[in-house]
Amino acid sequence: MLFVIVHSLARSPLALARIYSGDYKAPASQLQGIINQYHFNAPVYIQLLYYVDNLFHANLGVDSIYKIPESTIIAEYLPITLELVLIGTVLAILLGIFTGVVAASNRGGVTDNAIKGFYLVTWASPPFVVAFILQLILAYDLKLLPFGGIANPVLSPPHHVTGFPLVDALLALDFPYFWSALQHLVLPAVSIALVSFGVTTRMMRSSMIEALDKDYVKLAYMKGFSKRQVVYRTAFKNAIIPVITLAALFFGTATAGAVIVEEIFQYHGIGFFTVQAIFGLDDNAILAITIIIGISVIIANLVADILYGVVDPRIRLE
Repeated sequence: MLFVIVHSLARSPLALARIYSGDYKAPASQLQGIINQYHFNAPVYIQLLYYVDNLFHANLGVDSIYKIPESTIIAEYLPITLELVLIGTVLAILLGIFTGVVAASNRGGVTDNAIKGFYLVTWASPPFVVAFILQLILAYDLKLLPFGGIANPVLSPPHHVTGFPLVDALLALDFPYFWSALQHLVLPAVSIALVSFGVTTRMMRSSMIEALDKDYVKLAYMKGFSKRQVVYRTAFKNAIIPVITLAALFFGTATAGAVIVEEIFQYHGIGFFTVQAIFGLDDNAILAITIIIGISVIIANLVADILYGVVDPRIRLE
């Protein structure tokens, strides 16, 4: 409550500094107006009911720093992060599935041990370490990719339609901006993928090993199918089902991990805004971002349940 009152009274950084130093004295009428506006004079459970009612009306409150609705700010930053997280999650899942299948089909061999060692290193590494290493090697040393930003600042961004930089660039047929945005997206997305793919590899390897020991796999070998046909056509469909649940969980964790990655690469999405809100003591923004991330995890799990029926029709029948 104190943070909301302080930032509501402050109209400039100078006023905010005066409030914290004790030199600023707000008029009683102004202070009472803020208390009435945010229902601070009501019991806590009444304040909670007001907040929940506002949530159902898509009202996340007014940002205590920028003095505009939180929904407006989130609508500006969230699509940028969603584009990054979706691409990073897809890369992590594809890389994890591929390495898991290869490791399982060569279990106990050199390839299996090499994959296991690589994903254990990346899995145990903090996201900022992986991001810094990629930035140092690929951007600063080899100069293969840009070191940060959403796109080249010289280029004008396309008209805001969906909020997704790549999609808006394609809709506007602005291919120079699309290519620049794609190049700037590679390092942050790969950073998210490298940190996350190890879990998929481990689960896919375990699931594939279990599937390869089933009787229907032995029957496929007896029918004369090659090892490639047995692994990628017979065992793969049954082994991939547990990975779908993991993909939904990845989406939530990747959204949280994007906070650090976006700060390192100066990729101004919801993660970058979260860092600014934390340093600015913007509690309205932090609470709104937490709710949005929670809703995204719920939606991701719902999508996972639907995909179960697509991958395995027996689940849909049940």
